[in-house]
Amino acid sequence: MRKIALAAALAVILGLAFVTRPNWGSDGLHEGLEAVGLCLIVICIVGRAWCSLYIGGRKKAEIVDRGPYSISRNPLYIFSFMGAFGVGAQTGSLTMATMFLVLTVAVFYATVKREEAWLSGAFGEAYAAYCARTPRFGPDFSKWRDVETLDVRPRFFLTTLRDGLVFLLAVPLFESVERLQDLGWLSTLIHLP
Repeated sequence: MRKIALAAALAVILGLAFVTRPNWGSDGLHEGLEAVGLCLIVICIVGRAWCSLYIGGRKKAEIVDRGPYSISRNPLYIFSFMGAFGVGAQTGSLTMATMFLVLTVAVFYATVKREEAWLSGAFGEAYAAYCARTPRFGPDFSKWRDVETLDVRPRFFLTTLRDGLVFLLAVPLFESVERLQDLGWLSTLIHLP
């Protein structure tokens, strides 16, 4: 259900992105926002892959509380938030970037609530103790804890990496939209900051 809701909402925002054009008054701000967005997309991909090294295949079997999961209960989602803003920033519009971020936070917040209910039922006091010491989103870097070695499951890591690389599709997609608008082949109905 989460994927369907996210896909529908993204389709609406993408549709809006095709008919809007940022109104900065300067291409420097437009290009700068796109550059920041690209950096956030790269951080998202690397961060999500890093998180998967710790949680891949363990999510329903144990409380993962080391590495990025020692400073936030949902670091993978935090990196996804960065990626969502970065994808929206590829439109060159701060408004669209913020819309992508807000939508993603709303969808994942609902997901987190369901996951927390399940984890609480499955792990009881151990999960309650983890919640007490680790912020939901945070991060609280003072709580960093790690292990000497990790048992990595390559299949989960590669799946997360592949899923993260989809964020990069925003670059050619929105550059193509921008080019089509410049050529007059795609109409601009409204201008957004």
